[in-house]
Amino acid sequence: PRMLRWGATEDEVAAVFPGVEIVPGGTRSATMATTIDAPPSHVWPWLVQMGTDRGGWYSWDRLDNFGRVSTDVIHPEWQSISVGDRFIAKPDESQWWEVAAVEPERFLSLRMSLDLAGRPFDPRGERPEAFTDSTWGFLLQPEDGDRTRLIVSGYWALRPAWLQPIMSWLVIEPSHWVMQTKQFAEIK
Repeated sequence: PRMLRWGATEDEVAAVFPGVEIVPGGTRSATMATTIDAPPSHVWPWLVQMGTDRGGWYSWDRLDNFGRVSTDVIHPEWQSISVGDRFIAKPDESQWWEVAAVEPERFLSLRMSLDLAGRPFDPRGERPEAFTDSTWGFLLQPEDGDRTRLIVSGYWALRPAWLQPIMSWLVIEPSHWVMQTKQFAEIK
């Protein structure tokens, strides 16, 4: 349970997280948070340049960025994003996070939709019989003293449904905790 709410307050965990409508039938995933000593306008540029083919993921680069080092500078050419843009997840571009919602300097939701063989599918069409469909959302809330509360959560649907709690407990949430806590530290 501590991994599922690392750094988040009771109110942050209980509040409706933006993007609930993006994944039909999705359940809320872990809610993690941190406070950053910078305003949202300084945090946002780091988020919008994520991607294996861009700035990286600011986490354990050997694990989640295929050995590529995440950038430590802001790249102006990666700052403009729109719904439908792709943040590449694998060097061969076979998987990606698609921008599902964007409110500059406030909220970014990334969506990945895969069949259980790891092949992307269009979530606006018919879903495969067995699939995973999830969002990874970043909510930036301004705080006093030019600080930002960065809250990360999302929604997830997995079919067959009986597999979701097993995968969540054994794989998804522990690996997300390892990666997300490192990303928080790097963005800070």
